[in-house]
Amino acid sequence: MNMLELKDFPVHVTISVAWGEMDAYGHVNNVNYLRYFESARIQYFQDNGLMDLKTETGLGPILAQTTCKYHKPLSYPDQIVAGARVKSMSKSSFVMEHIIVSEKLGVVATGEAVIVMYDYNNSQKAELPMAIKAAIVETEKGSIITGVLPK
Repeated sequence: MNMLELKDFPVHVTISVAWGEMDAYGHVNNVNYLRYFESARIQYFQDNGLMDLKTETGLGPILAQTTCKYHKPLSYPDQIVAGARVKSMSKSSFVMEHIIVSEKLGVVATGEAVIVMYDYNNSQKAELPMAIKAAIVETEKGSIITGVLPK
């Protein structure tokens, strides 16, 4: 299996590890890794119009599932870069991959998130708009995305 690298991810967010993120065992508590993923994911959403779409139409992303594989424990002080990319799309959802790279340790975590397009006005799943699909394909240029792509 090929190890993912930061260069494989089109969206990056730099985050300083905070002292208060550590737990009694002297390393960053596991829940913070999911927050780092979230920071990269939200930046991806902003870059691709998903945040504006919700404001304008009531359609927006909702997290359906997330996973994290912890490779190495983080500790303070450190600086990380969290990356996000879309791996596949379907009619109403897409799968994102995440990576966290430490300045000191290299890759410390990888994970995935399933994002569903959701109609917040009617509390139901919705179709992924073609404009959003096109924006994602443009962001991911050079990558192979499986699933439904704009024609």
